[in-house]
Amino acid sequence: MGTRLLPLLIVLMAAVLLALGVPLAVSVAAAQQQRVVVDRIDDTAFFAALAQFVTDTPGGAPPSPPNERLETLSRELDSFHKVYGIRVGVFYRNRTPMANAPVDWLLPQTGDVRAAFDEALLSRRSDDPEQVWPWQRRRLVVASPVIRDGDVVAVVVTDSPTDQMRSKTLYGWLVIGAGEIAAMLLAVGAALRLTGWVLRPVRILDATTHDIATGRLKSRVAVASGPPELRRLARSFNEMADNVEDVLEQQRAFVADASHQLRNPLSALLLRIELLALELPEGNEEIASVRAEGRRLAQVLDDLLDLALAEHSAADLQLTDIGALTAERVAAWSPTAEAKGVRLAGDCPATTAWADPVALSSALDAVIDNAVKFTPEGKSVEVRVASNGDTSTIVVADQGPGLTDEELSRIGDRFWRSGRHQNVKGSGLGLSISRALLAAGDGRIAYDHHLPGKPGDSGNSGDSGDSGDSGDCGGARGLKVTVTVPRSGPAT
Repeated sequence: MGTRLLPLLIVLMAAVLLALGVPLAVSVAAAQQQRVVVDRIDDTAFFAALAQFVTDTPGGAPPSPPNERLETLSRELDSFHKVYGIRVGVFYRNRTPMANAPVDWLLPQTGDVRAAFDEALLSRRSDDPEQVWPWQRRRLVVASPVIRDGDVVAVVVTDSPTDQMRSKTLYGWLVIGAGEIAAMLLAVGAALRLTGWVLRPVRILDATTHDIATGRLKSRVAVASGPPELRRLARSFNEMADNVEDVLEQQRAFVADASHQLRNPLSALLLRIELLALELPEGNEEIASVRAEGRRLAQVLDDLLDLALAEHSAADLQLTDIGALTAERVAAWSPTAEAKGVRLAGDCPATTAWADPVALSSALDAVIDNAVKFTPEGKSVEVRVASNGDTSTIVVADQGPGLTDEELSRIGDRFWRSGRHQNVKGSGLGLSISRALLAAGDGRIAYDHHLPGKPGDSGNSGDSGDSGDSGDCGGARGLKVTVTVPRSGPAT
């Protein structure tokens, strides 16, 4: 969410800064040009005042006697041109020069200078020239009329270069740009703090939700920071989590209590069945069926109690040698496998991971028990231990009848058993107990097809198996169960 909210805030702030900066830049350029235009107007007004009393013959005829005011005007124009590099001239109505600097500068036939001259002949000072931007190499023309006895007798024209004005404008723009960048950096920093303040409760809520989803029901959200709406959401979430935990606790307690309370009546019932069997003929089928159902019910109650305890108990995580623990369980189940004619092989190199040894042993017992139970005589069950980066895996692969894709999606559900295995002894809770035991320690269990004949199938957890024909019950050969435990320590 932060990666979406932060760019949005940055774009909005950039738009605001541009909306303020662009008019300010235009204003700076206009102010610089206006300052130059005002200076030129003052200069032309000064020269027009000097030229107002010059008596000279239009067309360049020499005055008689010599005109001191014309000489003064010429000196001022020449000095002005040398100091500022601005072309300036006083021209009669017939466009002949009264005085000009440099002396070879004459009125052109067209262009801005001629337009300004023609406008001044109408007894109007030239309008503000068009705005000159820093990238435009244009000149600035200002003209003022010389009025004598109410008539325009001449026009003062200045033709100014704009290099210095454009440089000052560009410098002003650079200052504005630096200010905009500084403001943008400040705004980005503020946006980061703001988004962090707003989204921190959301991130905590997300992490807490994940913790609860993975079995850490005691996790709660701190409500001390963030906007008021998110603080209310955090309090509501905590209340919901408390209610969910209470409901789950009541369910677990009910299952545990029911299982425990039913064991005594069931034991008494089984004892009476045994006493009744003594009075019946040997080999009575009905009493044998009642005995089998009674033992199955007792096993279901024991498994229910184990499941309730597994879901309720916290894991005692320790740095455990997974290879040694797995080898121990393989050795413990080897006599059972041999009695059934199944070869149980283990490849258990030393590798460490964080796990509850008792819980992991119980989970492996359930998995290996299933593998041996469903593997036909003469086939094998392979157990391999491997490490893969941040996790360690234990893969138990059998050569039994396997499961279809639909059955794989349901394996591990409580009381679920394949329709093809209903006659095999079991309650359908063993793998559910294993999943609960592993989840308490951040472990997990996964199921896949196992095709022993497939090239490259070494039992690694990274091999997803070939399920191309697994939809066909006859095509699936064996089941591969992967137990994964973390190698990193528990979060403190």
